Amino acid sequence: MKKQLILVTLALALSAHAGAAQTDKSAAPPPVMKPLAQQTQAALWASRVLSRYHYKATPLDDAMSEKIFDRYFKSLDAEKLFFVQADIDRFAPLRTRLDDAINGEDLTAPFAIYNLYQQRFDERMAYARELLKSKFDFSADESYQLDREKAAWPKNEEEVRDLWRKRVKNDWLRLKLAGKEDKSIRETLDKRYESYTTRSRKLNNEDVFQIFMNAYAMSIEPHTNYLGPRASENFDIAMRLSLEGIGAVLQTRDEYTVVREVVPGSPAGLSGKLKVGDRIVGVGQGDSGPIVEVLGMRIDDVVQLIRGAKDSTVRLDILPADAGPDAKHTIVPLVRKKISMEEQAAKKSIIEVRDNGVKRRIGVIALPTFYQDFEARRRGDKDFKSATRDVTRLLGELKKDKVDNVLIDLRNNGGGSLNEAVELTGLFIDKGPVVMQRSAEGKVDIESDTNAGLAWDGPMGVLINRGSASASEIFAAAIQDYGRGLVIGEGSFGKGTVQTLINLDRFGGSEKARLGELKMTVAQFFRINGGTTQLRGVTPDIKLPAMSDTDNFGESSYDNALPWVAIKPAPFTPTGDMKEIVPLLDKKHEVRVARDKDFQYLQDDIALVVKQRKENQLSLNETVRRKERDAQEARTRAREKRLIAQISNPADDLVVIQDPKDVLKGAKAAAKTAKQIAAVKGALRTDDGLQGDERALSAELDAESAAKSAKDVLLNETVRILADEVALIKGDTRLAAKVLPYGADTKATPVAATK
Repeated sequence: MKKQLILVTLALALSAHAGAAQTDKSAAPPPVMKPLAQQTQAALWASRVLSRYHYKATPLDDAMSEKIFDRYFKSLDAEKLFFVQADIDRFAPLRTRLDDAINGEDLTAPFAIYNLYQQRFDERMAYARELLKSKFDFSADESYQLDREKAAWPKNEEEVRDLWRKRVKNDWLRLKLAGKEDKSIRETLDKRYESYTTRSRKLNNEDVFQIFMNAYAMSIEPHTNYLGPRASENFDIAMRLSLEGIGAVLQTRDEYTVVREVVPGSPAGLSGKLKVGDRIVGVGQGDSGPIVEVLGMRIDDVVQLIRGAKDSTVRLDILPADAGPDAKHTIVPLVRKKISMEEQAAKKSIIEVRDNGVKRRIGVIALPTFYQDFEARRRGDKDFKSATRDVTRLLGELKKDKVDNVLIDLRNNGGGSLNEAVELTGLFIDKGPVVMQRSAEGKVDIESDTNAGLAWDGPMGVLINRGSASASEIFAAAIQDYGRGLVIGEGSFGKGTVQTLINLDRFGGSEKARLGELKMTVAQFFRINGGTTQLRGVTPDIKLPAMSDTDNFGESSYDNALPWVAIKPAPFTPTGDMKEIVPLLDKKHEVRVARDKDFQYLQDDIALVVKQRKENQLSLNETVRRKERDAQEARTRAREKRLIAQISNPADDLVVIQDPKDVLKGAKAAAKTAKQIAAVKGALRTDDGLQGDERALSAELDAESAAKSAKDVLLNETVRILADEVALIKGDTRLAAKVLPYGADTKATPVAATK
């Protein structure tokens, strides 16, 4: 379900999961939220900045207040499952007064709205739990609406209770179809709904203020946000891909903070004393500081206690993974170090394509984000973390591995540093403009690659999808405009705006002020051909099936997105021309996928999802649902059988080579085959009706591993397209001269070290 329970989703992002392990805390009334003095001050300063310096500067007046009002209610209750129309009417006098609340430094009104939301949330959860005591009639012909975002507010209590009856009935039916008994279903759902309440109550004043301020910021334009102090810190960590801590990934399960992953080479990993599944029940600072109990604490609060200055000591009170709640604890002291978040760093692999006895080696670089450690670069650190630096190193390794073509995989890369997008483009062109920026005043600046030389001058491609946004679109558009490589995939997100961070503490008048930051749109970027990726995104040269719901995901789904416009092109000279080769490759692609069973499976899945979105209804009749489930299981068994046969008797034309020197034989090869088969079965499992944290941690981790190991149909087809390109240009020197801007070989000029 796409946007259900938005505050529960926020709480899940905080991993603040709590169960009913002890007393039922949800029986107590929720705490009343009130604004803090620094929040009213932050709102005032934010309004002054936004109304004057935003790219789409908009006054904070009655008209803006109405937009904030509607967006705030939508932020709290997107699926219209908690408020009723009378609640909206009750606050209707505030519709044109939220501007006065901000300017007058009195945020009582938005906090009052939230407090009512929390009350309604508790009431709905209590009713859901009460319903579990009754019996459902699964022979009735009724349905449950999947997406209620565009529905009207429930007219009254009777209507909202009927919505919840159907929601609980659907949850019950899913577990029933998975083979669970009534007693187990009742216990599972009761714990689930009680934990929803517990999570929502862990939200604090900062969370409420951030929700309200984002309702304001995003009413101006979709990519402007308010970041509270903690959100600002996490944003900085995500950009530099490093932090100072112990090297453990944590999550909350049944009130406990649980070790989900131990980073190899980190203090936690090197100690050998912290294992996956261990429960952290207390945290102490230094060699002798008191142990603070963290049972039931929000995960971000626990993380804040564990993080700290490099070379300082933190002591963890650990309850071992398999021990009972009354078992002996162990104290694990760890010295904090700088931890690199390598999971989000660029990674390479080689896929070998076999075609009529000829092997083509395609180097694939997956780049999840355009990261850069801005602070390290500012202070002159020669080894600062950078996406471009990492990709440069990987390209050098791929050249040594003698690959024939290179693919930059930017699927679900939501962007990052604009500077990195420019410098990364410079790895594939010699010199020239990459992107243009236009400020609110209309001034146009051209961002260019000024470093001579390339890291790779052979054929290349870029793989994008709807989740490729911002910096990803800058890179893909530049490669396309220069004719430097093929862009393959589905249309990108369509975010053509530039944001900057503004620290509100500079206006606070006190060094201790913690007002947060604005991530504010200050410019729009344009392709060097004069167009923009705004709203329309980047259109691929060769299109693959669209996996995303374009009506609800992407720039065009926003009601206040900036329009598409064009400006004068930048002075540039295309280095290649793909027009002639694209139709040839597209024809080969179409012939191949028409007989590719895996590709047909994917298209069937997409068609089924599109059908479900269009119908927007889920039957609550058990007979109907069993028939649907049986059909799905039959499809799953057929696919599983095919994929396992491929693993046991590989006749595929693709071979993935993570490390060219790593050749598995004997027992190691058999173990790898067994792991691949297990991954197939895990990835294709049927619906068990459970949520992630309701499964055993080991099962959850196995499922994630299976998903990562699953066959990547779109990547495989993209690699085949690039192999076709190599075959065509090697067999036609005239075509090669058009496609390869720097010659028909892959001996690249050394690139400058700063790239």
